[in-house]
Amino acid sequence: MNPARGSLLGIEHLEAAEILRLLKFARRMNPDNPRFLLKGKRVLLLFYEASTRTRSSFEIAAKSLGAYTVLIQAAGSSIEKGESLLDTGYTVRAVGADVIVIRHPNAGAPYLMAQHVDVPVINAGDGLHEHPSQALLDAYTILRNKKTFKELQVAIVGDIFHSRVARSACHLLSKFGVRIILCGPPELAPFIATTIAPGVRVTRYLEDALRGTDVVMLLRVQKERLAGMQIDLADYISRYQMTTARLKIAKKDAIVMHPGPIIRGLELTSEVADGPQTRILEEVRNGVPTRMAVLARAMGKMR
Repeated sequence: MNPARGSLLGIEHLEAAEILRLLKFARRMNPDNPRFLLKGKRVLLLFYEASTRTRSSFEIAAKSLGAYTVLIQAAGSSIEKGESLLDTGYTVRAVGADVIVIRHPNAGAPYLMAQHVDVPVINAGDGLHEHPSQALLDAYTILRNKKTFKELQVAIVGDIFHSRVARSACHLLSKFGVRIILCGPPELAPFIATTIAPGVRVTRYLEDALRGTDVVMLLRVQKERLAGMQIDLADYISRYQMTTARLKIAKKDAIVMHPGPIIRGLELTSEVADGPQTRILEEVRNGVPTRMAVLARAMGKMR
């Protein structure tokens, strides 16, 4: 079975024209002025991993479109008893799910489910693979601030290796000719990262990444991962923490983004987090209209 029309499983194979169409439609979505395009539909939120921003924004997006939502988490469900992914998919489809939004720790899980159920499946993050709706809302945020992708340079800083956000961002931005620089210590930003998408460059020097940059996209860095990879925490902070002094190396009108949750004092200073160039909370807010567009597209309501 091919995935149902309207499924969003990744960015890599999505055409640039379809991305622009989605982003344009998202501009018409306003949760404060609901449009009940999905009135009476049932959106099933199937989350095998903890989530705050993605889950809540999908839920608000669905309800703003007039849909009902049902949340199933691994803890406290039959998943905990050993039910397989496909059996869970068959069950939620049988009880009436019209759309399934799934987050799963294993890469490819949304693809597998989409091959076996006859309703649209939306990937809300799968392992280290992709996070397509995050890439779309990040692109939406960039366009709200920069108007066009033309001649933009974006620096993605932090734990590239473990970041599905970085992968989806690279797939999306490269489709529009954006210059992408990945930056971090070699263990977290390996040279092989250049194979993610064409035109991606990797550097271990933050100053090099920031020079001439329009958008600084910071990634979450987990202390336990640094320790596990024998990366000294103090050394990471001294070399890669975003400070006001370092931000001055980028263009004067550069914006700072982060998918969250941010860790002040590690990935960035409070001065940067609360500064005038930061768009982190705007980025979070943009998740709702973007995911409204994604859900409307899933149900064939994107006009």
